[in-house]
Amino acid sequence: MADAVAAENSQKLNATDSKKVRAVDIVGVPLAYGASMAGVELGPAALRVARLKRRIAQLGYVVRDLGDIEVEQSQTNPEAGSKLHYLNEISAACIELAQKVEGVLAAGELPLVLGGDHSIAIGSLSGFASYCRSRNETSGLIWFDAHADMNTPETTPSGNIHGMPLAVLFGRGAPELTNIAGFAPKLDPKFCVHVGARDIDAGERELISELGIRFITMREIDERGMNACMDEAINVASQASGGYAVTFDVDALDPGDAPGSGTLVRGGLTYREAHLGMEKIAEAGGMRSLEVVEINTALDINNKTAELGVELILSALGKTIL
Repeated sequence: MADAVAAENSQKLNATDSKKVRAVDIVGVPLAYGASMAGVELGPAALRVARLKRRIAQLGYVVRDLGDIEVEQSQTNPEAGSKLHYLNEISAACIELAQKVEGVLAAGELPLVLGGDHSIAIGSLSGFASYCRSRNETSGLIWFDAHADMNTPETTPSGNIHGMPLAVLFGRGAPELTNIAGFAPKLDPKFCVHVGARDIDAGERELISELGIRFITMREIDERGMNACMDEAINVASQASGGYAVTFDVDALDPGDAPGSGTLVRGGLTYREAHLGMEKIAEAGGMRSLEVVEINTALDINNKTAELGVELILSALGKTIL
């Protein structure tokens, strides 16, 4: 039954797509307040330097670069022991991003969001969920990450909000974040899949178990293979009637391929596994929003990680070997 529902939703979404202009709107979010290390705010610029707009246009898309969200500059440092660093600045940026993403979707175009740290997913996915809600549709999600990103103010070991966005989207956390777009939770766990986890905190394990969200860890990818795991992830997310968003944290990749991240964990997705995942998403046709985050230019080598980020974006938008 689940496969039939997913297939029916995919057919409806593809039929709708065929009537629309193939258009991509780029939105940069140079935000680093959710992380603990400077440099990630330059991620959007690094992706643009890698000729992002021109290379997407070569695939046949109309491409508009809407520029960057203006991130409020903080005048103070977080208080010692704070469990929500830079809450107001992150909330303000995410509110603006949610509005921008919802507007792009309402225009029949695909938002391509460039981070910045992964706290921005609170904004991008709130915008996607709000758009789906306005059409009485459900929203799905495929989240690529080495970490669960499901800490709360009660469980966080650092106070860095980039470790909390997925929990926020499920309605757990500070009201300034959970209530963006005026409703919570934003997502139903049964339409969401996390891919690539290999570093999960104790508090996150409890919340994952409580919510029942599907986690496809690196152990499972090793055992079953990326092809089978992505088929399952796409099937789960495609059961949402409004399609699904994709958010890709570059630390999901193996550090050998993507050194430019402040949260490196050994044993990640290989170059080809990541491309296969994006290629299968493109073939499935249900993606409605795409985001790439956590490229830290201060740690990258010759823009290697940003270049790979662009290549993965191209694969998700339909670039193939032949």
